[in-house]
Amino acid sequence: MKNFNQFFKFWVVGTLMIFTVSCERDVEGLTAPDNSKDPNVFIDGFSGGLLYAAFGGSYPAAFQVDTKDTYNNSASVMKFEVPDANDARGAYAGGAFFTQAGRDLSSYNVLTFWARASKSVSIDLVGFGLDLGANKYTTSVSGVKVNTNWKKYYIPLPDPAQLTAERGMFYYSEGAEEGNGYTFWIDEVKFENLGTVVHLKHAIMHGLSETKEAEVGETVKVTGLKASANLPNGIDQEVDPSAAFFTFSSSDENIATVNASGEVRVQGAGTATITAKVGGKDAAGALIIKSAGLTPKPTTPAPVPNRAAADVISLYSNAYTNVPVDTWNTRWQFSTAEEFFDKVQNDDIIRYRNLNFVGIEFVSNTINATSMTHFHIDMWTPDPVTSAKTFKVLLVDFGANNAFGGGDDTSHELTFRAPTITSGNWVSIDVPLTAFTGLTRRSNLAQMVLSGEYPNVYIDNVYFYKSGGGTGGPTAPTSTAPLPQYPPANVISIFSDSYTSVPATDFNPNWGQATKVSEISIQNNKALRYDGLNYQGTQFGTAQNVSALQFLHLDYWTANSTELRIFLISPGPVETPFTLTVPTSGWNSVDIPLTAFAPVKLDNVFQIKVEGNGTVFLDNILFRK
Repeated sequence: MKNFNQFFKFWVVGTLMIFTVSCERDVEGLTAPDNSKDPNVFIDGFSGGLLYAAFGGSYPAAFQVDTKDTYNNSASVMKFEVPDANDARGAYAGGAFFTQAGRDLSSYNVLTFWARASKSVSIDLVGFGLDLGANKYTTSVSGVKVNTNWKKYYIPLPDPAQLTAERGMFYYSEGAEEGNGYTFWIDEVKFENLGTVVHLKHAIMHGLSETKEAEVGETVKVTGLKASANLPNGIDQEVDPSAAFFTFSSSDENIATVNASGEVRVQGAGTATITAKVGGKDAAGALIIKSAGLTPKPTTPAPVPNRAAADVISLYSNAYTNVPVDTWNTRWQFSTAEEFFDKVQNDDIIRYRNLNFVGIEFVSNTINATSMTHFHIDMWTPDPVTSAKTFKVLLVDFGANNAFGGGDDTSHELTFRAPTITSGNWVSIDVPLTAFTGLTRRSNLAQMVLSGEYPNVYIDNVYFYKSGGGTGGPTAPTSTAPLPQYPPANVISIFSDSYTSVPATDFNPNWGQATKVSEISIQNNKALRYDGLNYQGTQFGTAQNVSALQFLHLDYWTANSTELRIFLISPGPVETPFTLTVPTSGWNSVDIPLTAFAPVKLDNVFQIKVEGNGTVFLDNILFRK
C-alpha cells in the first residue's frame, strides 16, 4: 500500500520543503518589466530560472538528471527514483519545480510531458502551481498510469487567463507500488496551446447539486472542484484545480456567504444556493445550504456529580479524572452522526448532530467495571419528545481475549423513552449494570453505542460507579408520582388517590406468586410496592368495559428491575403483554394505547398482571380517554 499522500498533503498545508537546490542555469529575467512567456520547463535540460525543492519527508535525492533512457534521443531526461516502503532515506518521492520570477502562461491551454517507467505503475500526483509561496493555482492529475513505453500526457489549464504570473511549473508525488520502489522518467515538459485540447468544462460538488443542513455560525466547504478538457485521443482528461480558479457566489447572503476559498459561512435561517463561475462561465453543480437557524443548546450545565472519585470510572466529566477514550465517533458505515466538543458555562459537553447511531471506543484501554454497580449518563435534547421515540445505550465487552470477535464478546442495549426523556432539560440516566442482562462480563468493556430517534443530543458525565460509595442511587422513591390531571369523566381508575377507583379490587390475589405486595405512603400519597417480583395479579371488583377509552396509564418506579411487563386480561383467559423500560431514573409515566393489547376484549377486562423482577413501585393505574 502507498503511504505518500499523508506526507504530501501535510506539506501542502504549510510544511516547508526540506531543502532547495538551483538547477544548472542561473536565474534569469528577474528585472524584466514583463513576465516571461517561456513555455518550456524541461526540454533537453532546464529552462531558465528553474529551481527544484523536495517535499518534507520525501527521499531528498529521488530526482536526478539522466542522459540515458531519454525520450526521442534528447540530450537529457528527468529521472525519479521511488524508494521502497519504509526506506530510511525517505517515505516517498516528491518535489516541485518552480521559478523565482512568475511566467505568463495565459496564452497556453495545456501542460504536456512524456513519461515512462521501469514497470507498469500509477503515479499518484503530477501537476503544476506549487511555487514555495502562495500555491494559489495548484492543479493536479491523480493516478497517472505509466508503463515501460514513452507516452505523452496532458494536464489542461483550468483557466489560462489567470496564469499571468505563475511560478509553479511542475510537481510530482509518488510512493512505493505494493511496497516496492521503482524508477520513472519524464521528458519534454512544456506548456502548449493545442487546438486539439478542447471543450474545457468546470464543476463544483463533482457537478452535482448537493444539499447540506447546517446551522448559524457553521462553516461548510465547497468541495468536488473539477475541470476537464477533451484530449487529442478523444478522452476527457479531468484535473483537480484549486479554488482560486473559481468565483463563488451565494443566492442569499443573509443566509450564507462564501469567500474566495469556497468556505461558506451560515448566517441565518433559510435556504441559499452556492454556485461558481470560471472565466465568466457557469461551473456545473451547486451546494445548497439548508439552515434552520441556530439549534438550541443547554443554557445550564448538567448536574455536577458528587459521588466519591474512588467509586467512579469516568469516561467524560469535568468532575473526575477521565480514563482514555480512543474516539467519541468511530464513523462506522451508515452512521450519520457528527460530534462537536462544546462548553456551557465553562463545563465541557459533547454534542451529536444528525445522530442515528454513534460508536464510542476505548479499545486501547479497555475498562474493568466488575466492581462497579451502575452506569450514568446525562443527556439533553432540543428535539420534540414523543412516546414512540427512543434513546438507546449499548455496552460491549470484548471478553476474556480482550479483542473484538473470538466468540466471547458480550453486549446489551437499554432503551429509554418519555417520560424519562424530556425536551430542553438535562436527563440523568442512572441504571444498574445488571440491567444490561446480555452483558455477562464487564472486565473488558471496549465500546459504547448511542442511538435513537433524537438527531440532536448533548451528553455529559458519562461514567460507571459503585453504589453505596458517596451518594449512590436511591432504592425507593422519595417523592410522589406526578398527579394525573385527566377529567374524572374520562377515567376509569384502578388505583389512584386522584380518582374514585373500582371498588372491591383485590391487589394481591393468591395466584401462587412469590411477590410480596404492600401498600405504602409517600408524602401522604398511596402507592403499591412489589418486592421480589416474579409475577403479580390485580383482580378488579367488577369487569370493566374500557372499549370507549384509549389508554392504560401507569406510573412506575424501579432502581433494580431488569425486566418488566404489564398484561391486560379478559375472560378465557385472553392476555397480551406490553414491555416497560426498566430500570427508571425516577417515576416513569406511560400511556399505553389499548390497541397494543389486542386481542384482549376491551369490553370485558377483569384483570391486570405484572411480570418481571426486582422491586417495583406502582401508582395511578387507570384507563383514560
